[in-house]
Amino acid sequence: MLESLLFPKTVAVLGASRNPDKVGHAVLANLLNGGFQGTLVPVNPSAGEILGLAVCPSLEHFSGEIDLGIIVLPAAQVKDAVESCLASGARAVIVISAGFKEVGQEGAEAERELVALCEASGARLMGPNCLGVLNTHHKMNATFAPSVPPEGRIAVISQSGALCVAILDWAASQGIGMSKVISIGNKADLDEVAFLQALTADDSTNVIAGYLESINEGDAFLRAAEEAATVKPVVVLKVGVTQAGARAASSHTGSLAGADIAYGAAFKRSGVIRAENIEALFDYALAFTFQPLPAGNRIAVITNAGGPGIMAADATESLKLQMTAPTEATRESLRKVLPAAAAVGNPIDVIGDADPDRYIRAFERVQKDPNFDGVLVVVTPQNMTRPLELAEKLAAAHDGTKPLLTAFMGGNAVAPARERLMALGIPNYPAPDRAVAAFKAMADYAAWRRRPPRVVARFPANRRRVDRVLQWHVRSGRQQIGEVEAKEILRAYDFRIFPGSLARDADEAVDVADRIGYPVVLKISSPDIIHKSDFGGVRINLANSEQVRDAFDLMMVRVQRLSPNAGIRGAYVERMGPRGREVILGMTQDPQFGPMLMFGLGGIFVEVMKDVTFHLAPITQEEAMQMLMGTRSYALLQGARGQAPVDLNAIAVALQRISQLATDYPEIKELDINPLIVGEVGSEAYVADARMTLEAPGIEPR
Repeated sequence: MLESLLFPKTVAVLGASRNPDKVGHAVLANLLNGGFQGTLVPVNPSAGEILGLAVCPSLEHFSGEIDLGIIVLPAAQVKDAVESCLASGARAVIVISAGFKEVGQEGAEAERELVALCEASGARLMGPNCLGVLNTHHKMNATFAPSVPPEGRIAVISQSGALCVAILDWAASQGIGMSKVISIGNKADLDEVAFLQALTADDSTNVIAGYLESINEGDAFLRAAEEAATVKPVVVLKVGVTQAGARAASSHTGSLAGADIAYGAAFKRSGVIRAENIEALFDYALAFTFQPLPAGNRIAVITNAGGPGIMAADATESLKLQMTAPTEATRESLRKVLPAAAAVGNPIDVIGDADPDRYIRAFERVQKDPNFDGVLVVVTPQNMTRPLELAEKLAAAHDGTKPLLTAFMGGNAVAPARERLMALGIPNYPAPDRAVAAFKAMADYAAWRRRPPRVVARFPANRRRVDRVLQWHVRSGRQQIGEVEAKEILRAYDFRIFPGSLARDADEAVDVADRIGYPVVLKISSPDIIHKSDFGGVRINLANSEQVRDAFDLMMVRVQRLSPNAGIRGAYVERMGPRGREVILGMTQDPQFGPMLMFGLGGIFVEVMKDVTFHLAPITQEEAMQMLMGTRSYALLQGARGQAPVDLNAIAVALQRISQLATDYPEIKELDINPLIVGEVGSEAYVADARMTLEAPGIEPR
């Protein structure tokens, strides 16, 4: 895939220049200096020779065909240059030039013309407004970056050309090898999805690292990322995580969700490891490149100082890793080879006067311990430490069955050791917390790789009933689906709904209550009132007709006073259900990734603490349970402080039913079940209140 772009045999540089200060000179010089083995065709109408190469005044003067055209010309000349590349047989074109979509509408239109030209010829376009591409294994540096890293196994996809330059310089200075560095620029044609697919099939790439500001097609990205992550680790730094301005969302779910949450859910689904910053991006990439995946999340720490050991322990706990103790056999063995003052728990403290041999004696025993899935060796440079010697001996002692990470802390005293560790394939980090975070990334990815096959359950549903409700709202131009109709939809998906009916006056409310049985709850019905309780629109536990009548009359007066412009349909009278734990289930349609589910405890947990989790639909039973376990208040559902546990499976099934509803009816933009009442194990959960929002043709948002 993308052979002509990544592995070309003949490359033309349109805009090649004799001037060393010009980008066209830098691109040509990098290709020459990088040892490109194919044919180079510099193109410039006024230059006879550049860097010892004969220059063609135009591609028409070149007798052969080209694979790749690289255009470094003013924006106004790019279209003609693309046409000449295509006429010369190019199957790929890189437009380094800026001045397109990023400068406004006119530039965007010019960019679309370039794409159309390439599509008509069956060629692919990279850029515009990009740095170019580097393929170390093909000895092709088609960029204008001043630094080149050594050949390696990490491929980088970046939406920022400037960041690419910084990455290349940093990698070169650290001796970190790269396989490919790809600057995608404006993504007019080739985007992150295309390059994910190409790098998935690339045998010279073991780890894919990405810097992304946006994703063009959410569904395509999910498929490509999951396919890639099944084969090799994918680590992404996604920036632009905040939302400019408030989102027009009327539901709890919509208001709590955001672009960054959607990206997080998408990455989790597809197996992408998310990096929080540029340091983490390469911290994780290095660990994946050089070390085996762990079998679990249990890490051992060996240190010669208490403080760094505590730092490692704190990081382990905060990242929800396990810092298990060694087996008794390991502890006994450690006691025999370590001083009496040494600690043989976890961290294993070999104390400050430890020389390399003492470290190695501890390491050899710890790496064989079945209680550990990985080892972190922390070193502070004492007079007897001899860091360089320790680095050599660690590499020799490592049997390769578990990941070994190091944190040689300090400056000049450990600098040669750090370089040697890198050369020996052992990632080193400046502090224990960064090493622990890298191990966490490895453990999470390994767990994702071990996940069972995704099986999404299908539940019986009365779709005719749902169709009737939705079609009526579309014909009426109604965006909001209130409680009455929302419950009709949920009943069609086999949610438990207690008997109830809409009452337009107090007499009708009494008739309904008498029919369904007491006690009842009375709730205002209005498309303009979303949060009923805020307007005095909910009365519970009404035990007789007199209470119902009084509650109805008082509610109408109160609501009309607080919201005089609200359209009031009446009040919904519903039989009271049993008490239980209140939880909120929701769904919002993300513009990139589709339906996104939400779960949280009701009341203060969602309103104040915002203790909620999100997951992309459709979900499996296991993913539904993960949503529950992802909240801080999960222990309350399990029965903390002597309370009986609730039926967790009932919540998980409800989430799966919403997932199915959301995928069946994408026109449902937002959905809240707030609350779902869940009882003890074996009891049936029921919907106490619900609302939905439509986004369909013929409906004007309001």
